Amino acid sequence: MSIVHRSIPPLVDGEKLTREEFLRRWEAMPEVKRAELLEGVVFMPSPLGRPHGKTDWMVATWAGVYAGATPGCDGASNSTWFMRTDAPQPDCALWLLPEYGGKSGEEGRYGAGPAEFIAEVSVSSKERDLGPKLQLYQKTGVKEYLTVLIQEEEARWHRLVAGHYRVLPPGEDGVLRSVVFPGLWLSPEALFAGDIAKLLATLQEGLDSQEHAEFVRRLARKKRTK
Repeated sequence: MSIVHRSIPPLVDGEKLTREEFLRRWEAMPEVKRAELLEGVVFMPSPLGRPHGKTDWMVATWAGVYAGATPGCDGASNSTWFMRTDAPQPDCALWLLPEYGGKSGEEGRYGAGPAEFIAEVSVSSKERDLGPKLQLYQKTGVKEYLTVLIQEEEARWHRLVAGHYRVLPPGEDGVLRSVVFPGLWLSPEALFAGDIAKLLATLQEGLDSQEHAEFVRRLARKKRTK
């Protein structure tokens, strides 16, 4: 380790820092892969168990397939974002590119602003994901926020309405359907059963829907008029 790095204090879970100091310390600790700043407080999650890791992988795969079928949509997993004065590291994010009307952007190598959709997979992080993270995403203007509660086997899909989150109810078939990203359909039953084939089959129904086809056409028109 260089002399410069030895002179920088390490991140400490629970410590209050500015975002600039948080990033300065974290960037000097390349061995640390997960850390967040929420309400000015450092959070350093414990190692992920297999149930969390598998669910995280399924959600990321599901979101990635949607992005691949939707021009103008992009996504990432476990990347740091600048939101207000904080720096969350959401498990999964989907956003529209600026030229397609998206509201988020970049600051250096980090995302900045409100991604249109964020998902968090929760086991030990439930209080944080439904507390300061939910409040941060709501205040920043993240339009939809999916919280996957593994122990409860519950998927809460929050939609921003008049500045506040409301939980979207599933359809009669049990499927959750995005309003912001038409065709982004989720089967909680398949997700909690670990059935990725059914998860993606349900998503494909959404991608084959008329609402997704119209959304793709709207995005194409929006880009042409820029």
